[in-house]
Amino acid sequence: MSRLPLLCLSVASAALLVACASGGGTRDASPDMFSHARSSEHRGSDDLLTAGLGLEGLRAMTPPAFVDPEAPTAAELRRRALWSNWRGIADLAPGGGYGELYGSVAPVPGREFHAYATVPGASQPHRVMVQLPDAFDPAKPCIVVTASSGSRGIYGSIAVAGAWGLPKGCAVAYTDKGAGTDYFDLDAQQGIRSDGVTGALGEAADLAFAPDAPVGASGVAFKHAHSQDNPEADWGRHVKQAAQFALHVLGEAYPQRRFDFANTRVIAVGISNGGGAVLRAAEDGDDWLDAVVAAEPNVSVRGARPLYDFTTQAALLMPCALPHLGVPAMPYAAARCAALKDAGLIAGDDAAAQRRSAYEVLRANGWSDEALRAGAISVAFDLWRAVATTYASAYGRYGVDEHPCGYRWSAQDKALAARAATTAERSAWWADASGIPPGAGVGLLDTKADASPDAAFAGLACLRALWDGQGADADRVRKGIEEIRAGLPRDGLPVVVLHGIDDGLVPMAFTSAPYVAAAQAAGRDVRYWQVRHAQHFDAFLGLPVYAAQYLPMLPYLYAALDRVWAHLDGGVPLPADELIPTTPRGTGKPLAPANLALPR
Repeated sequence: MSRLPLLCLSVASAALLVACASGGGTRDASPDMFSHARSSEHRGSDDLLTAGLGLEGLRAMTPPAFVDPEAPTAAELRRRALWSNWRGIADLAPGGGYGELYGSVAPVPGREFHAYATVPGASQPHRVMVQLPDAFDPAKPCIVVTASSGSRGIYGSIAVAGAWGLPKGCAVAYTDKGAGTDYFDLDAQQGIRSDGVTGALGEAADLAFAPDAPVGASGVAFKHAHSQDNPEADWGRHVKQAAQFALHVLGEAYPQRRFDFANTRVIAVGISNGGGAVLRAAEDGDDWLDAVVAAEPNVSVRGARPLYDFTTQAALLMPCALPHLGVPAMPYAAARCAALKDAGLIAGDDAAAQRRSAYEVLRANGWSDEALRAGAISVAFDLWRAVATTYASAYGRYGVDEHPCGYRWSAQDKALAARAATTAERSAWWADASGIPPGAGVGLLDTKADASPDAAFAGLACLRALWDGQGADADRVRKGIEEIRAGLPRDGLPVVVLHGIDDGLVPMAFTSAPYVAAAQAAGRDVRYWQVRHAQHFDAFLGLPVYAAQYLPMLPYLYAALDRVWAHLDGGVPLPADELIPTTPRGTGKPLAPANLALPR
């Protein structure tokens, strides 16, 4: 179904590429910005939003099966990736309210367009995708542009932007912002092709990620950690390139009309890292965005604690501190407290005193009790270490086998020793992985681990020293962190920021609160919704204990988008700053409108 402009994007002729890039609204576009374009149709038993799975299929406890697990088709991988990313972001459990009180998974027929885009100076491309619903109205063109949350693949924001924008008839543009699930098997020398299927280095011309690795390297490399590009520094550019790709797609689909940023409504939306990415895009003074909505954003302004700082501190101290709040202790908690005491990081002559000391250190450094309690699940899943190892590598621009604390990634045997990945494991990475191991059959190898009760301590102490220590590696990581500091949004750009007060992964005290304060002090049009009894992971609300205590964030995100749309459409005033007084639903009760207390 390719027509000339999309074909142009996939050929090597410089003249044709220049012709493609000259379309409306592509200011600052490099002639070789896009490559390896492809497109597909999704109608009938397939659709853009859920690949035909619907709410019942998304709720299934097992993923959509592959006919041949060692050679899944592109269509099978796409369906499974949608299943995985919906379940990783939204609370779809019965009684959770999705599809009843908020949100929709009704089928949306249309077309899907994919390509690689490259930021000037980057060594690796990032993915961009546009979903174009059949209901798109070229007379009233709108684009919702988004970036994946966390380090997820290209479908990582389907429950955020797709679920809101596609039913409205908007084209939805996505980017994996230089991270994603394009893992590379160093043993088999195979990576992920543009359609998600695996391919061999040297044989497949369209691998999404092929690392610069030493001869004989083994294990698994992934783009966020091993691209050597520090992708977070370019998040705003990734988002803009996704929007530019959408203009290309619209020009192909409706050749009788010219689309550019001046005549097309563009709203940027994201959560978590995706929220941070759209706020970085908001800095662009080129006047291409009409509004921005960011929920629980990982955004770092100067003077505030960056992610790497509070993550490495949490990884070290939280297992010791949480029992002071009555949270059940991890098996290694006593050993962790003792190691912290020996390192001079906490005080106390007995376990209770050490726990209290660790807690007091965290509180003195800005952690609230609400964030600490919600952060317990990140301790249980070892998420702090997974994040810290990946970001240390990214910020320092380290390559394969260069991690300053000796961490590596690989498939593992039952004893957690490295082994080669199987064909079936490798074939499912693109659909199943979250972008940061452990997960999808890839584990984290800690070369500093020993036989002590707290085997992870030495590696975590090394990671922490890259923030507060001395030496070339610490300087290198801190330099990368300075590259990701956010600036102010463009003057006059409407921005709505939302955050759960109980967020324990990206606490608002370190991220959205200082960002909003700086922006409002500078006179920028930024509104702030703070949501009580909301933490970072809607998907965890499928756990009964979490569902009883916490509310989902997606209803507030959709509501904020509705308010922004009404403002752009008819001049309805933007929402005011608000502290939203929610009510937890309690054990075994379905979510009700009164629990959410959505702003009117």
